[in-house]
Amino acid sequence: MCPFFDNAVNPEMTEIMENQHELDILEMPFEGLAAYWLSIKKIMDAKKSRAILDEEISHTVEPYILHLLETVFSNLSRNMVRRLARVKRDTQLDDYGTKIDLMRLAVFAIASGENPRITLVRMDSKFAHPLMTEDRAFDMATAMFDAIKPKGVDLDILLSVDHKIKADRLLVKLLFFVMYARREGRQNLEKFIPHMGSRFFSEGVSLGIDNFEADFLAYHLEGIRDRTIIETKRKMDMALEMALAIRDKLPYDDVFRIARAYMP
Repeated sequence: MCPFFDNAVNPEMTEIMENQHELDILEMPFEGLAAYWLSIKKIMDAKKSRAILDEEISHTVEPYILHLLETVFSNLSRNMVRRLARVKRDTQLDDYGTKIDLMRLAVFAIASGENPRITLVRMDSKFAHPLMTEDRAFDMATAMFDAIKPKGVDLDILLSVDHKIKADRLLVKLLFFVMYARREGRQNLEKFIPHMGSRFFSEGVSLGIDNFEADFLAYHLEGIRDRTIIETKRKMDMALEMALAIRDKLPYDDVFRIARAYMP
């Protein structure tokens, strides 16, 4: 057994639930995701009760993991579970890819000094229909200029962007950063970097502040986006196979072998 998993697999379900806020299939490493499912395996083998699984479901917020917990251990057939998992996987990956691309467009706009109206049009092209009217988007983004001024305001909440927030809220926040860079100069975004949340976005903005060319940044971040989606897809597939193996009551070591097959 790999030492990492000996240390990472918690013996008590309460410890898993305490760490639910850390479950993020897009950002967590393969080892962390595998350790989660191996923990589920250990607890289910020890407790042999549906109640412990129901409790885990009630505390899970990560969409794809929650989907697997709810479907794999239901009465649905194995084929149906696989079909639904594929649909959920593709839906989530499309959503994640779109939101990452919105961040990429914002970084390009910041680095190039692009007119925010053009940036909004670019962002709108990522959706079948605009998420809101242009007037509303700019009104909400403009309101953030006043929202960040009061002393003691929680900038970690107000300015944080990531793939987990709703697309319309993400668009407004990104538009604010583009507008701020246009009005105040992109160098003045540096004070906001600790509050941006997403490493993808904050590192992109940091490179823009350092005068990296906008076209280079767009290409660079496009590559990171594509790599992130590919790896997340593989993590999702690993999670499905591990969950099905637990459902089939395979031995712990066999579940671990499945995990290892997906690890780089």
